[in-house]
Amino acid sequence: MSQYLDFEKPLSEIEGKAEELRAMARADEKLDVEKEAAALDLKAREMLTNLYRGLTPWQKAQVARHGERPHCSDYVDALFTEWTPLAGDRNFADDHAVMGGLARLNDRPVMVVGHEKGNDTRTRIERNFGMARPEGYRKAIRLMEMADRFGLPVVTLIDTPGAYPGKGAEERGQSEAIARSTQACLRLGVPLVSVIIGEGGSGGAVAFATANRVAMLEHSIYSVISPEGCASILWKDAEKMREAAEALRLTAQDLLKLGVVDRVVSEPLGGAHRDKGATIAAVGRALDGMLGEFDGKTADDVRRNRRKKFLEMGALSLAA
Repeated sequence: MSQYLDFEKPLSEIEGKAEELRAMARADEKLDVEKEAAALDLKAREMLTNLYRGLTPWQKAQVARHGERPHCSDYVDALFTEWTPLAGDRNFADDHAVMGGLARLNDRPVMVVGHEKGNDTRTRIERNFGMARPEGYRKAIRLMEMADRFGLPVVTLIDTPGAYPGKGAEERGQSEAIARSTQACLRLGVPLVSVIIGEGGSGGAVAFATANRVAMLEHSIYSVISPEGCASILWKDAEKMREAAEALRLTAQDLLKLGVVDRVVSEPLGGAHRDKGATIAAVGRALDGMLGEFDGKTADDVRRNRRKKFLEMGALSLAA
């Protein structure tokens, strides 16, 4: 681990001591420190279990934003074969915050669209930290419509703080592009399945996740606004983000209970960043299962299922 979250600092000290001991042993072969290091490993695992057993919504938000979590490109590399990237909105530019293309998932041809945050300073700037501009949403619309014409299921991977709020984006019709992307999702006659792999922020996430099935990783978040943004509006104080995170009901567990998402995908102990391979494999199984639910369904069946899902959200029964 190279990056620890605030609430993991006690854990970092223990794991750091274990690594120091092993580094000393590598430098001096006469030293036998494995017993002491193993005891520290056991203590660290117990602490990690206790920490992650009772994460608060704000702590889950921190885990969802962890810089070492697997990103869209990691899932594409590991899960999909015959990946053929497609670029551009045929109108203004190619938005690097959104990646998309043709691929196969377990030999099933699909169209993949997702937010990409980047893995280091250079790529994060290039990818605009996963915040799409209008051309990103218009690229997604183009790819979804192409998938519909050729009868290909669509897979979307969501990881964005929200759509980019810059002046240029607003001038080029950011809100209209988000609305059109959401509309395109609803019109598809092919199955659309989504996974929230990190942050699902505001309309920027909904524009890709108006899907037949939506899954969330265990420690991901999905909300109309960030905890900091909510706190700034309600309390005029961004430092009240912990209270805002509680009120927003943004965790996968809360949203599953509310019927906003359809399944929660378990993460390894300590979060997706501690075992990327296991996390990616779990997401692959979830995608395969969700797509399998629509095998043999007609285009009308698929559209009806998707629209019914969203129309029923928040519906109240007036029956006595």
